[in-house]
Amino acid sequence: PSASKKRSTNIRPTHHYPRAMGIITDTLYMKRFLILVALLAAILSGVSAQNNNDTLTTIPQEQSMLMKVENWYANNMNYLSITLLMTIESSFIPFPSEIVIPPAAYVAGKKDSNLHVTDNYFINVLLIVLFGTIGALLGAIINYVLALWLGRPIIYAFADSKIGHLCLLSSEKVKKAEDYFNEHGKISTFVGRLIPGIRQLISIPAGLSKMHLGQFLLYTFLGASIWNMILALLGYIAHGQMDLIHAYSHELSIAILILLGIIAVYVLVKAIVKKIKIK
Repeated sequence: PSASKKRSTNIRPTHHYPRAMGIITDTLYMKRFLILVALLAAILSGVSAQNNNDTLTTIPQEQSMLMKVENWYANNMNYLSITLLMTIESSFIPFPSEIVIPPAAYVAGKKDSNLHVTDNYFINVLLIVLFGTIGALLGAIINYVLALWLGRPIIYAFADSKIGHLCLLSSEKVKKAEDYFNEHGKISTFVGRLIPGIRQLISIPAGLSKMHLGQFLLYTFLGASIWNMILALLGYIAHGQMDLIHAYSHELSIAILILLGIIAVYVLVKAIVKKIKIK
């Protein structure tokens, strides 16, 4: 009996599924920051290659990382790319809208920017919000149609698959969005666009419940518009301080890199500690 009791006390639960999903959820912001760092690295490498091919005999003044990123956005970002990136962001593929709308609104006032289509800076910013919202609407439609056609069992199975995990999905996340939708009704497709962790997935329960497409498009468009206005406002405010930002661009570049590094390390360590506790 004592041996049996000893064996029973050593039995460990083998089903750690919910806690494992928590680790995946906790790494969301870390992966977003890694995407941002990768984007910055790509921009800097492109700028470096361009400088190496420069045939000017004079040595240009060294630009800070922040200035290089600003010039990259001005030369490469356009309204089509904003629409495509926001379509990706609004679908089930993880991509932060924070690195699309605010920088675009910031550089829209520069005359050498592809986003400078009128001499009225405010109109340029409104166009960024409009095309960003169109992209968000397209991404939401993708989620809505997939949920409508595939149904609940396949959606939940995909969320728990390896590909779903790579997209930062889990059945817990989908269920959270579905519970929020069931609790608040159709208006949740509007309010949910403003809630982190819900905004990208709220269109899935709308498709599962076969919500009226017209109402879905209206609520999603309004919610996405407000979210993009908030993001564009950040870029608009930063544009008003452009001279100050340029004056301290080197210091700001170092501060941003340090902050990103600290947050990435914190999230990574937190995920590792939780994983160790599970074991």
